[in-house]
Amino acid sequence: MNLDIVFEDDWLLIINKPAGIAIHPSILHYSDSLCNGIRFYFDKIGLKKKVRPVNRLDLNTSGLVVFAKCEYIQECLISQMKCHKFKKEYLAVCNGIFDKKFGTISLPIARKENSIIERCISENGQPSTTHYEVIKEFNGYSLVKCILETGRTHQIRVHMSAIGHPLLGDSLYGSISDLIDRQALHCYNLQFVHPVNNNVLNFY
Repeated sequence: MNLDIVFEDDWLLIINKPAGIAIHPSILHYSDSLCNGIRFYFDKIGLKKKVRPVNRLDLNTSGLVVFAKCEYIQECLISQMKCHKFKKEYLAVCNGIFDKKFGTISLPIARKENSIIERCISENGQPSTTHYEVIKEFNGYSLVKCILETGRTHQIRVHMSAIGHPLLGDSLYGSISDLIDRQALHCYNLQFVHPVNNNVLNFY
């Protein structure tokens, strides 16, 4: 697998994942997941380490993914996520023009009944918060920056659909598009504290 490596040191590996690649192996992606690619890369450079993804992206969402090279680093970064020190920013192209150009969506998300994939807004769901800001408007679409305070499955997709602005090309929560063959969502920025040297890292 041709990996787009954004950063690497003795503790971390950051990859710019293209759309169409799953992070974890599954029945449908048993040998062509990003974890498979990292495993091959680690073997190639003689690194005897377990593959440990820290953040996760949907199959058809592109962007930055962090891999820890040991359990300690993985746990440190997960802890930063829980206390909101690990910042994740996304760019999304949404249908329609927003009345409010910035705001916060706080709607609980749960698994949709009788579905293993789809999520929905539910009073019985987990607390979920997305901050958004409209960056640009064009031809009935909006380019929106989203910052996740929580990291629920499909969070941005569910929240944007819930306020009437589903992502362009999102066949699950909106509709298909002739302009793009997937949901128009990209994780473009990660910010966190390096667990070893305490430097603030900021990747675009």
